[in-house]
Amino acid sequence: MKILFTITTALLTVTALPNTAFAEAQKKCQSLTNVFLDGGFVTSARIVEAQDSTPAFCQIRARALPEISIEVRLPLEGWNGKFYQAGCGGFCGILGRADAGKGWVNAMRPGLEKGYATATSDSGHHGLSVVDAAWANDNPNAERDWGWRSIGETNRLAGELIKAFYGKPQEQAIFQGCSTGGRMAHMASLKYPDMFDGIISGAPAMDYTGLVATKMSWLMQANMDSSGNWILKPGKDSLIGDAVMAACDGLDGKEDGLIADPRLCEPDLSALQCTAEATDTCLTEAEMGVLAKWRQGPVNSKGEQLYPGGVPAGSEPFWWLWLTGNEKGAGRLVNAFTTNFGAYMAFADDPGKNWSPRQFDFDEDPARLDTMAAVYNADNPDISAFREAGAKMIVWHGWADAIVTPFKTVDWYEEASKQAGGEDKLKESVALFMIPGMDHCGILPGPDGTSQGSLDPLTALESWMETGTPPSNISKN
Repeated sequence: MKILFTITTALLTVTALPNTAFAEAQKKCQSLTNVFLDGGFVTSARIVEAQDSTPAFCQIRARALPEISIEVRLPLEGWNGKFYQAGCGGFCGILGRADAGKGWVNAMRPGLEKGYATATSDSGHHGLSVVDAAWANDNPNAERDWGWRSIGETNRLAGELIKAFYGKPQEQAIFQGCSTGGRMAHMASLKYPDMFDGIISGAPAMDYTGLVATKMSWLMQANMDSSGNWILKPGKDSLIGDAVMAACDGLDGKEDGLIADPRLCEPDLSALQCTAEATDTCLTEAEMGVLAKWRQGPVNSKGEQLYPGGVPAGSEPFWWLWLTGNEKGAGRLVNAFTTNFGAYMAFADDPGKNWSPRQFDFDEDPARLDTMAAVYNADNPDISAFREAGAKMIVWHGWADAIVTPFKTVDWYEEASKQAGGEDKLKESVALFMIPGMDHCGILPGPDGTSQGSLDPLTALESWMETGTPPSNISKN
């Protein structure tokens, strides 16, 4: 039986519309609560007035069965006839979280500002935070929704609401996401190759099992002594970063405070090792050992590399947020991600809350990840169906990303080039931008101020789709 919830009628004045037009738009918006959705239902609809750069829109909350919460925003005036779908970050679970801030990553706002109908989801569950994965405990349906199903269901329900509101379907669809949203973007190209005409994928965590279980467990174990205490503590990231920059800044022919390609940076930091009493201006032997393992990346007992590369040189300014924490106790998010992922998501049989990354076995456990890898991972370089559909994809990643390995993105691009018959063929469909000095998803500003606010991949993608000419950059200016 269809469930209808009491609608909240927003008594708002939309100054951009005449009173009669507003009344009609409000009536039309309210009527969406009666729209029949196969496999889902509308929970609320209301008018939201224009604010700053966003137009007035009809905000609809809906549910795709069993548990995918979806938000759709339909501009009241000036709809461009197109659809813009946004991903979500971390383990998701908070509907529309990205639109609560000022950034554009994983937010509906960039599309809404340009007249797109927009939508996003919580990926199929409610979470207490984006590092909360307890919802996945013995819950394969929720894991499937998070892995891929929420992408298609959000698109499907949003499409039905668009037709009901505007009287016709969208002419074009774009997906944008970063981190987990980037994984979703790649998943869309594989699972739903005909669904989106354009995709924007930022810092894609496309291999979640290899990244969050294997690599992040390695990072944590490398920084723990036999008693489980942290070895490299907050405060020495600047010491290390300054030494790395001094050694590698000029490798690209110019000294600008950025490392253009960390793969070329192999600094000798032996001068930092303490020769007598340990101080804040030197590194102990144990701390030097942590750095070596972080740079190396995970290996098994045979020395075989389990994940491409380690922590990139030049990412040190961002270590406090992801790896080491700061003196105030903030940051060190890698630990929260890998602990929750291993406990509730990584394995076919969830070990539960008592699991610790210290238990991860680099000889035995990578193979145990295969079952869930088939649900979550989107690093298959064969995107031939997406390419044959004529769709375009922009992939961007910061070279200074300390949490989602940029080397993996480059590896994927190189393998995708081989699958396509060469890089020139792949470039007809995929444009890759590796950005020196940029943090994960551009969350923190880099040494030169570079952040997500410096980028505008949507305009670049729109131009590519309209003219057929691939973008040469995705900078805002």
